[in-house]
Amino acid sequence: MPVLARTVREVETAVQRGSAPPSIRTKFQVVALLVRQERARVRTDPKVSQAQRTELLKRLDGIAMILAQTAARDTSLLALLAEDAVVSEAARALTRTMLADAGITVAPEEVLPPPPPTAGPTVDRRVVPQAIVSRQLANPFLAPDFSAAVPQSSAPARQLATWELLGPLFRSFEEASGGAPACMPLPAPTTVRVSSGVELMLHQAQVVAAAAAGHRSFLLADEPGLGKTAQALLAAQATNSYPLLAVVPNVVKTNWAREVGLWTPNRTATVIHGNGDTIDGFADIVIVNYEVLDRHVGWIGEFGFRGMVVDEAHFIKNKTSQRSQHVLELADRIRARTPRPLLMALTGTPLINDIEDFRAIWQFLGWIDEKKPLRQLMHALEDTHLTPIDPGFYPAARKAVIDLGIVRRRKIDVAADIPARRIADLPVELDDKAARSIRLAEQRLAKRMVSRYRAALETRHAGVIVEGIDHDLVRLIANRERKEATNSKTDGNVFGMMRKIGQAKAVLAADYAAQLARSAGKVVFFAKHIDVMDAAEETFAKAGIRYSSIRGDQTSKARQKEIDAFVNDPEVTIAVCSLTAAGVGINLQVASNIVLAELSWTDAEQTQAIDRSHRIGQTMPVTAWRIIAAQTIDARIAELIDSKAGLAARALDGSDEELSSSVDVQLEALVALLTDALAEEAA
Repeated sequence: MPVLARTVREVETAVQRGSAPPSIRTKFQVVALLVRQERARVRTDPKVSQAQRTELLKRLDGIAMILAQTAARDTSLLALLAEDAVVSEAARALTRTMLADAGITVAPEEVLPPPPPTAGPTVDRRVVPQAIVSRQLANPFLAPDFSAAVPQSSAPARQLATWELLGPLFRSFEEASGGAPACMPLPAPTTVRVSSGVELMLHQAQVVAAAAAGHRSFLLADEPGLGKTAQALLAAQATNSYPLLAVVPNVVKTNWAREVGLWTPNRTATVIHGNGDTIDGFADIVIVNYEVLDRHVGWIGEFGFRGMVVDEAHFIKNKTSQRSQHVLELADRIRARTPRPLLMALTGTPLINDIEDFRAIWQFLGWIDEKKPLRQLMHALEDTHLTPIDPGFYPAARKAVIDLGIVRRRKIDVAADIPARRIADLPVELDDKAARSIRLAEQRLAKRMVSRYRAALETRHAGVIVEGIDHDLVRLIANRERKEATNSKTDGNVFGMMRKIGQAKAVLAADYAAQLARSAGKVVFFAKHIDVMDAAEETFAKAGIRYSSIRGDQTSKARQKEIDAFVNDPEVTIAVCSLTAAGVGINLQVASNIVLAELSWTDAEQTQAIDRSHRIGQTMPVTAWRIIAAQTIDARIAELIDSKAGLAARALDGSDEELSSSVDVQLEALVALLTDALAEEAA
């Protein structure tokens, strides 16, 4: 017990100071798992008296309370407690040390439970398409030659040998922007015209020139709409990085094949569907979506790719997911077998929730591994002759990472011919029945959290006095509610409430979209839920308005047919789009008005949706009309989304705006709801 108490205080102190490096995260996970084990032991140990059991459980609850309060400060720690969370070797080593300090000896296999088996596909699902076998048999000279590859290794550290560096590197993008955007030096292009006869914009040609000059790894984080696909394809052509692998979201596979025909018509592209029965084994560019990558990761790793592009690279930010693990595995195999491969991560929104969303992307690019910077980055850090305790380390470290290949340009800076955009909130009054139902749901949710808050106050240790509202406890209660809501299938939580609000707004939002279509031309209508899309489409049909429907359950062919109808048919005036399925990778710039019928939980998702229209090719100012249900939690969530917009701006665009890097909109909405309820109760 003393060992657990001492360790949890170390974790608490570090997080209170705003620091949660990997060592602290490991301690948090180990303490949580040991508390869980110890509680189970105490409850069932026949040698423990009832009085001892009560006292031990009380002390364990005290440690658990500190863990919960700490997790409320840094919600990213909660991922370490998930059922599928990985227990690293570092965690097992720390567990052995803590048990030894407590005088407890256990067998190595009993130190911590092994990680649960993943629910994802196994090796048995992997396939080798017949076209790939045919390629291998057709000509022995096509077999890839891996002899020239030199696997990247860690650099021998000098001054920084004993320092934990990944945490400071991530923080450098929050704390050391100094008003400077995140963009590596780029050469002036010799030409802006490509072999297909199409003329590039200057910012696009600069990246192609950098690749041609020898640069081989890029985090291409241009704002959405600045032509990242074209830059990647032309960089591959400039460096002869064929065969090229493109890992993309399912909704843009067809569009990628079209872009190949537009920008590099002398190169052939093949798209993998399902088991790959229809692919061309001799194509220059192989396009695969994340969802089927698990089936093909075996042969892809042996194919001899000389380049790899990951589109919408923020999809791999969760390193415990299968899609992330497969992408990182393939990148490692390509680096190990190909000398200086071209690796490009494309995303207009690299940061969704936290600055550590960079981690998987940097690892894909070969800049870091699980624990430390790799050779090129380590050399650059050593050359600064600074350590993390030196004031100048953070700006120097940020520059060292940027120079490895971060490219971030904003529309306002590089594409003056793209008109401005704005987000306009349109408050709507719900009908009486819907408004009463939603207000009642909010009251029930607030009442439940207030009841828990009061119960927690009553069970506190004697002598603890809090004047007014205990805001730490409010966050703890709100976080508990958020976790339960995430795992619940009922509607009596914040997610169910937001869905109910979306349903209540559906017809009102559709009516407004119909007015826009009649007066201003084509309109894109975004919603999160299928029933909201259904209600909108029913409204458009009754009004005699033709529309396209772009959803997540469509085949690529059917989705492209709907997109083409909206883009090319003047009679199709509205595109009804799923916020998740149509929010990335498609071009809808024929419309300059967007209706957001439901709110996203992240500014990044909202931005991606708006930038389907606000992109190269747009000739009109773009307005996104955000439909807000007045006098409901909808309005508060809109404010929280806007407050979260500063993360990418601070990290990549050099903004000095002081905003939290890990604001959780769901948690903050619940905190606001509970705080308001307590304040109203006190008044």
